[in-house]
Amino acid sequence: MNSANRFSLRTLILVVLLSGCGIQYSAAQAAGRAECRTVASSILQRVVRYCVLLPPSYDTGKVRRFPILYYLHGLGDNERSLLNMGGWDMVEQMRDQKKIGEFVIVTPDGGRGFYVNSLDRKERYEDFFIKEFMPAIEKRYRASGTRAGRALGGFSMGGYGALRFAFKYPQMFGAVAVHSAALFEDLPGDATMLFGRNFRAFGNPLDKGYWKQNTPITLARSAAGLGQLKIYLDCGQQDDYGFDAGTRLLHEILDQRRIPHEFHLYPGGHNWQYVAEHFDESLAFLSRALGVN
Repeated sequence: MNSANRFSLRTLILVVLLSGCGIQYSAAQAAGRAECRTVASSILQRVVRYCVLLPPSYDTGKVRRFPILYYLHGLGDNERSLLNMGGWDMVEQMRDQKKIGEFVIVTPDGGRGFYVNSLDRKERYEDFFIKEFMPAIEKRYRASGTRAGRALGGFSMGGYGALRFAFKYPQMFGAVAVHSAALFEDLPGDATMLFGRNFRAFGNPLDKGYWKQNTPITLARSAAGLGQLKIYLDCGQQDDYGFDAGTRLLHEILDQRRIPHEFHLYPGGHNWQYVAEHFDESLAFLSRALGVN
Protein backbone atom coordinates (compact mmCIF):
# COMPACT_ATOMS: atom_id res chain seq x y z
CA MET A 1 0.00 0.00 0.00
CA ASN A 2 1.19 3.52 -0.76
CA SER A 3 2.06 5.60 2.27
CA ALA A 4 1.31 9.31 2.38
CA ASN A 5 3.20 12.03 4.14
CA ARG A 6 1.56 15.38 4.70
CA PHE A 7 3.57 18.39 5.62
CA SER A 8 2.72 21.76 7.11
CA LEU A 9 3.81 24.53 4.81
CA ARG A 10 3.23 27.36 7.27
CA THR A 11 5.16 26.48 10.38
CA LEU A 12 8.07 24.47 11.68
CA ILE A 13 5.99 23.22 14.61
CA LEU A 14 4.65 19.89 13.37
CA VAL A 15 2.09 17.65 15.03
CA VAL A 16 2.84 14.04 14.14
CA LEU A 17 -0.15 11.72 13.89
CA LEU A 18 0.24 8.05 13.08
CA SER A 19 -2.48 6.68 10.84
CA GLY A 20 -3.15 3.61 8.76
CA CYS A 21 -1.92 5.29 5.58
CA GLY A 22 1.36 6.58 6.98
CA ILE A 23 2.76 9.51 8.93
CA GLN A 24 0.87 12.78 8.56
CA TYR A 25 1.97 16.27 9.47
CA SER A 26 -0.44 19.11 10.10
CA ALA A 27 -0.63 22.54 11.67
CA ALA A 28 -3.34 24.72 13.07
CA GLN A 29 -3.33 27.08 10.10
CA ALA A 30 -2.56 24.64 7.29
CA ALA A 31 -3.62 25.87 3.87
CA GLY A 32 -2.29 23.81 0.99
CA ARG A 33 -0.98 20.36 1.79
CA ALA A 34 1.72 18.09 0.46
CA GLU A 35 1.83 14.34 0.00
CA CYS A 36 4.81 12.14 -0.78
CA ARG A 37 3.94 8.82 -2.39
CA THR A 38 5.16 6.30 -4.95
CA VAL A 39 3.97 5.20 -8.36
CA ALA A 40 4.74 1.79 -9.85
CA SER A 41 6.35 1.77 -13.29
CA SER A 42 6.26 -1.19 -15.65
CA ILE A 43 8.65 0.66 -17.98
CA LEU A 44 11.32 1.18 -15.31
CA GLN A 45 10.45 -2.02 -13.41
CA ARG A 46 10.45 -0.24 -10.06
CA VAL A 47 8.52 2.25 -7.99
CA VAL A 48 9.29 5.96 -8.34
CA ARG A 49 8.87 8.41 -5.49
CA TYR A 50 7.20 11.78 -5.89
CA CYS A 51 5.78 14.63 -3.81
CA VAL A 52 2.77 16.75 -4.67
CA LEU A 53 1.63 20.12 -3.34
CA LEU A 54 -2.13 20.51 -3.43
CA PRO A 55 -3.66 24.01 -3.34
CA PRO A 56 -6.00 25.15 -0.54
CA SER A 57 -9.19 24.65 -2.59
CA TYR A 58 -8.31 21.10 -3.61
CA ASP A 59 -10.08 19.49 -0.65
CA THR A 60 -13.15 21.74 -0.70
CA GLY A 61 -14.76 19.83 -3.53
CA LYS A 62 -14.39 16.72 -5.66
CA VAL A 63 -15.20 18.14 -9.09
CA ARG A 64 -12.91 21.09 -9.77
CA ARG A 65 -9.85 20.36 -11.89
CA PHE A 66 -6.56 22.23 -11.55
CA PRO A 67 -3.63 23.23 -13.76
CA ILE A 68 -0.47 21.29 -12.96
CA LEU A 69 3.23 22.13 -12.77
CA TYR A 70 5.84 19.36 -13.00
CA TYR A 71 8.96 20.62 -11.23
CA LEU A 72 12.16 18.65 -11.93
CA HIS A 73 15.01 18.60 -9.42
CA GLY A 74 18.73 19.01 -10.02
CA LEU A 75 21.57 16.51 -9.87
CA GLY A 76 22.07 15.16 -6.36
CA ASP A 77 18.59 16.25 -5.27
CA ASN A 78 15.38 14.24 -5.12
CA GLU A 79 11.61 14.56 -5.01
CA ARG A 80 11.72 16.18 -1.55
CA SER A 81 14.30 18.85 -2.30
CA LEU A 82 11.84 21.63 -3.17
CA LEU A 83 9.97 20.89 0.05
CA ASN A 84 13.07 20.64 2.24
CA MET A 85 14.70 23.77 0.83
CA GLY A 86 11.68 25.95 1.53
CA GLY A 87 10.37 26.25 -2.02
CA TRP A 88 6.91 25.06 -1.09
CA ASP A 89 6.74 27.52 1.79
CA MET A 90 7.40 30.24 -0.79
CA VAL A 91 4.53 28.90 -2.88
CA GLU A 92 2.18 29.23 0.09
CA GLN A 93 3.43 32.72 0.87
CA MET A 94 2.93 33.86 -2.71
CA ARG A 95 -0.60 32.43 -2.71
CA ASP A 96 -1.37 34.29 0.51
CA GLN A 97 -0.10 37.50 -1.10
CA LYS A 98 -2.23 36.85 -4.21
CA LYS A 99 0.89 36.79 -6.40
CA ILE A 100 0.02 33.38 -7.84
CA GLY A 101 -3.16 31.39 -8.22
CA GLU A 102 -3.99 27.79 -7.40
CA PHE A 103 -2.36 24.92 -9.24
CA VAL A 104 -0.97 21.49 -8.36
CA ILE A 105 2.83 21.10 -8.15
CA VAL A 106 4.43 17.66 -8.60
CA THR A 107 8.09 16.83 -8.00
CA PRO A 108 9.14 13.33 -9.17
CA ASP A 109 12.40 11.62 -8.28
CA GLY A 110 14.52 11.84 -11.42
CA GLY A 111 17.68 10.16 -10.18
CA ARG A 112 20.85 11.20 -12.03
CA GLY A 113 19.81 10.43 -15.61
CA PHE A 114 18.88 13.88 -16.95
CA TYR A 115 15.29 12.69 -17.55
CA VAL A 116 16.20 11.00 -20.86
CA ASN A 117 15.97 7.46 -22.16
CA SER A 118 19.47 6.07 -21.66
CA LEU A 119 21.61 5.23 -24.66
CA ASP A 120 21.53 1.53 -23.80
CA ARG A 121 17.72 1.71 -23.28
CA LYS A 122 18.03 0.19 -19.81
CA GLU A 123 16.69 3.33 -18.13
CA ARG A 124 13.77 4.76 -20.13
CA TYR A 125 12.90 7.69 -17.89
CA GLU A 126 11.46 9.83 -20.67
CA ASP A 127 9.06 7.06 -21.68
CA PHE A 128 8.10 6.56 -18.05
CA PHE A 129 7.44 10.26 -17.48
CA ILE A 130 5.36 10.84 -20.61
CA LYS A 131 3.54 7.50 -20.87
CA GLU A 132 3.09 6.42 -17.25
CA PHE A 133 3.81 9.13 -14.72
CA MET A 134 1.85 12.03 -16.16
CA PRO A 135 -1.31 10.03 -16.90
CA ALA A 136 -1.26 8.46 -13.42
CA ILE A 137 -0.70 11.77 -11.64
CA GLU A 138 -3.29 13.69 -13.63
CA LYS A 139 -5.92 11.05 -13.00
CA ARG A 140 -5.18 10.82 -9.29
CA TYR A 141 -5.04 14.57 -8.61
CA ARG A 142 -7.81 15.94 -10.82
CA ALA A 143 -5.54 17.81 -13.20
CA SER A 144 -7.14 19.65 -16.08
CA GLY A 145 -5.33 17.38 -18.53
CA THR A 146 -4.99 20.11 -21.14
CA ARG A 147 -1.93 21.56 -22.80
CA ALA A 148 -2.81 25.05 -21.56
CA GLY A 149 -3.12 23.70 -18.03
CA ARG A 150 0.20 21.86 -17.97
CA ALA A 151 3.65 23.38 -17.31
CA LEU A 152 7.23 22.38 -16.53
CA GLY A 153 9.86 23.90 -14.28
CA GLY A 154 13.28 22.94 -12.99
CA PHE A 155 16.74 23.82 -11.74
CA SER A 156 20.08 22.68 -13.22
CA MET A 157 19.64 19.07 -14.44
CA GLY A 158 15.92 19.61 -13.87
CA GLY A 159 16.04 22.71 -16.05
CA TYR A 160 17.62 20.59 -18.79
CA GLY A 161 14.85 18.02 -18.42
CA ALA A 162 12.06 20.60 -18.31
CA LEU A 163 13.27 22.39 -21.44
CA ARG A 164 13.84 19.13 -23.25
CA PHE A 165 10.33 17.83 -22.52
CA ALA A 166 8.78 21.18 -23.44
CA PHE A 167 10.72 21.48 -26.71
CA LYS A 168 10.17 17.85 -27.71
CA TYR A 169 6.48 17.75 -26.75
CA PRO A 170 5.15 21.30 -27.24
CA GLN A 171 1.74 19.84 -28.02
CA MET A 172 1.57 18.63 -24.40
CA PHE A 173 2.87 21.63 -22.43
CA GLY A 174 1.86 25.27 -22.40
CA ALA A 175 4.79 26.75 -20.49
CA VAL A 176 8.27 26.09 -19.13
CA ALA A 177 10.39 28.07 -16.66
CA VAL A 178 13.91 27.13 -15.60
CA HIS A 179 16.74 28.35 -13.41
CA SER A 180 20.39 27.64 -14.26
CA ALA A 181 19.55 24.86 -16.72
CA ALA A 182 22.42 22.44 -17.44
CA LEU A 183 23.01 23.64 -20.97
CA PHE A 184 26.05 22.71 -23.05
CA GLU A 185 25.83 22.31 -26.80
CA ASP A 186 29.16 20.47 -26.88
CA LEU A 187 30.73 19.10 -23.72
CA PRO A 188 34.37 20.03 -23.08
CA GLY A 189 36.73 17.25 -24.14
CA ASP A 190 37.95 16.57 -20.62
CA ALA A 191 34.37 16.10 -19.45
CA THR A 192 33.67 13.08 -21.63
CA MET A 193 35.13 10.38 -19.35
CA LEU A 194 33.94 12.07 -16.15
CA PHE A 195 30.42 12.46 -17.51
CA GLY A 196 30.34 8.89 -18.76
CA ARG A 197 31.39 7.42 -15.41
CA ASN A 198 28.90 9.44 -13.40
CA PHE A 199 25.93 9.90 -15.72
CA ARG A 200 25.61 6.71 -17.69
CA ALA A 201 22.46 7.74 -19.51
CA PHE A 202 24.66 9.08 -22.31
CA GLY A 203 26.99 6.08 -22.47
CA ASN A 204 30.30 5.24 -20.80
CA PRO A 205 32.44 6.76 -22.14
CA LEU A 206 29.98 9.46 -23.04
CA ASP A 207 28.61 9.34 -26.58
CA LYS A 208 28.90 12.95 -27.74
CA GLY A 209 26.42 12.39 -30.55
CA TYR A 210 23.77 11.12 -28.14
CA TRP A 211 24.44 14.03 -25.79
CA LYS A 212 24.13 16.58 -28.60
CA GLN A 213 20.93 15.17 -30.07
CA ASN A 214 19.25 15.32 -26.66
CA THR A 215 20.31 18.75 -25.45
CA PRO A 216 17.59 21.43 -25.45
CA ILE A 217 19.93 23.67 -27.45
CA THR A 218 19.82 21.23 -30.37
CA LEU A 219 16.06 20.87 -30.10
CA ALA A 220 15.62 24.65 -30.00
CA ARG A 221 17.35 25.02 -33.38
CA SER A 222 14.76 23.07 -35.34
CA ALA A 223 11.84 21.81 -33.22
CA ALA A 224 8.42 22.82 -34.50
CA GLY A 225 5.72 24.34 -32.35
CA LEU A 226 7.92 26.27 -29.93
CA GLY A 227 6.14 29.52 -30.71
CA GLN A 228 3.10 28.30 -28.81
CA LEU A 229 5.15 27.77 -25.62
CA LYS A 230 5.55 30.38 -22.92
CA ILE A 231 9.26 30.22 -22.01
CA TYR A 232 11.21 31.67 -19.06
CA LEU A 233 15.00 31.36 -18.67
CA ASP A 234 17.36 32.71 -16.05
CA CYS A 235 20.87 31.91 -14.84
CA GLY A 236 23.55 33.32 -12.57
CA GLN A 237 26.25 35.34 -14.28
CA GLN A 238 28.83 33.56 -12.13
CA ASP A 239 27.38 30.08 -12.64
CA ASP A 240 29.92 27.57 -11.33
CA TYR A 241 29.54 25.30 -14.38
CA GLY A 242 29.29 27.94 -17.08
CA PHE A 243 25.59 27.33 -17.69
CA ASP A 244 25.15 31.08 -18.16
CA ALA A 245 26.85 30.70 -21.55
CA GLY A 246 24.47 27.90 -22.52
CA THR A 247 21.46 29.90 -21.33
CA ARG A 248 22.62 32.90 -23.34
CA LEU A 249 23.10 30.70 -26.42
CA LEU A 250 19.58 29.30 -26.04
CA HIS A 251 18.24 32.84 -25.75
CA GLU A 252 20.06 33.81 -28.97
CA ILE A 253 18.67 30.77 -30.83
CA LEU A 254 15.12 31.56 -29.73
CA ASP A 255 15.63 35.20 -30.71
CA GLN A 256 16.89 34.19 -34.16
CA ARG A 257 13.80 32.05 -34.63
CA ARG A 258 11.58 34.87 -33.33
CA ILE A 259 10.23 32.65 -30.57
CA PRO A 260 8.95 34.83 -27.70
CA HIS A 261 10.55 34.16 -24.32
CA GLU A 262 11.67 35.84 -21.12
CA PHE A 263 15.42 35.80 -20.43
CA HIS A 264 17.51 37.05 -17.50
CA LEU A 265 21.12 36.82 -16.35
CA TYR A 266 21.43 37.82 -12.70
CA PRO A 267 24.37 38.07 -10.30
CA GLY A 268 24.93 34.73 -8.60
CA GLY A 269 26.36 31.24 -8.78
CA HIS A 270 24.93 27.73 -9.12
CA ASN A 271 23.20 27.00 -5.83
CA TRP A 272 19.90 27.01 -3.95
CA GLN A 273 20.51 30.55 -2.75
CA TYR A 274 20.36 31.72 -6.35
CA VAL A 275 17.16 29.77 -6.98
CA ALA A 276 15.55 31.13 -3.82
CA GLU A 277 16.25 34.69 -4.94
CA HIS A 278 14.43 34.21 -8.25
CA PHE A 279 11.94 31.39 -7.65
CA ASP A 280 9.15 33.91 -7.14
CA GLU A 281 9.71 35.29 -10.64
CA SER A 282 9.38 31.92 -12.36
CA LEU A 283 6.38 30.99 -10.21
CA ALA A 284 4.58 34.21 -11.10
CA PHE A 285 5.43 33.63 -14.78
CA LEU A 286 4.03 30.09 -14.66
CA SER A 287 0.92 31.16 -12.76
CA ARG A 288 0.15 33.69 -15.49
CA ALA A 289 0.90 31.12 -18.18
CA LEU A 290 -1.47 28.64 -16.55
CA GLY A 291 -4.18 31.29 -16.48
CA VAL A 292 -4.70 31.33 -12.72
CA ASN A 293 -3.10 34.64 -11.72
